[in-house]
Amino acid sequence: MKKFKNSLEIRPFLALIVILLACEVLYRVMFGDSFFKITMVDGHFYGRLIDILRNGSKYVILAIGMTMVLATAGTDISVGSVMAIAASVACSIVDERILPSLHGNVFAAVLIALLVGALCGAWNGFLVAKLNVQPIVATMILLTAGRGIAQLVSDGKIVTINSDAYYFINGGYFLGLPIPFYIALFVLVIAIILTKRTALGMAIESIGINSESSRLSGILVSKNLWVIYIFCGIMAALTGIVESAGIKGADCNNCGLLYEMDGILAVALGGTALNGGRFSFVSSALGALIVQTISTVIYAFGVTPELTKVFKALIVVIICLAQSPIFMAKLKGIFSKKGSVAA
Repeated sequence: MKKFKNSLEIRPFLALIVILLACEVLYRVMFGDSFFKITMVDGHFYGRLIDILRNGSKYVILAIGMTMVLATAGTDISVGSVMAIAASVACSIVDERILPSLHGNVFAAVLIALLVGALCGAWNGFLVAKLNVQPIVATMILLTAGRGIAQLVSDGKIVTINSDAYYFINGGYFLGLPIPFYIALFVLVIAIILTKRTALGMAIESIGINSESSRLSGILVSKNLWVIYIFCGIMAALTGIVESAGIKGADCNNCGLLYEMDGILAVALGGTALNGGRFSFVSSALGALIVQTISTVIYAFGVTPELTKVFKALIVVIICLAQSPIFMAKLKGIFSKKGSVAA
């Protein structure tokens, strides 16, 4: 029981359940309908929860990559720009703007876009691992230049495509559930296997706690950091592909805009320490679903765009305070004192 209470996953899981239950109550009071209502049309499930699964899957994929980086006490604020680059490359290949010899092959476009994401991650990893540049400074370079690179690939235009195969990546269904859900689930399983069945997970935690001690104990810190940033780049590229498939095109100015903040927020809500150390991909995935649930709820209740960010920030503050052991202990102490006085 104690192990269950101390699990990283329990707090974001309970927070997600509480938010969903609160939405159900408010939705019934305000609209007389169920927030959990799910219908089936043409063999596909539709509803608010399905929307959360579909749109939240992008944040899950991104958060998995960010979890590895943040667990090493690093950060990657270039993921939004990497998303734009990958989307631009994939859509430009499908539209035959570049590499026309591939004849718009979707599989090749996705593979090349993922390789581009890996190259972006390798660049960040080179700066951090080999040149010892501060992670926020190293990734800021690609944050700034990334969208310019995406614009060069797309010739400064919004690339629109009409490929059903590419659209299927985001708009398709399997067994009634959206394809992005399965992509996120696959990535989650692979990440867990990589960190639980190999020494990578231990190396990540050790580097996050103390990189110098890790180096002295024989851990190849530089090599591991390079691998971690490459993995994060691939996850960002995959997120960009899913995002662009949903809108059937690549908008280099808006694709992935501020996603780096949502990615970091998802990991933080999941309970992974931003100063490195202990981490959990499952808790980060739950944090990503919390971020998407908040956005879905805001739009469902018709909150005006001007108040959306404020409303979202207030909910996040409440969740963060609820997940803080120190705050909850002090709150418990206050109520205990009041109870003693009353008695």
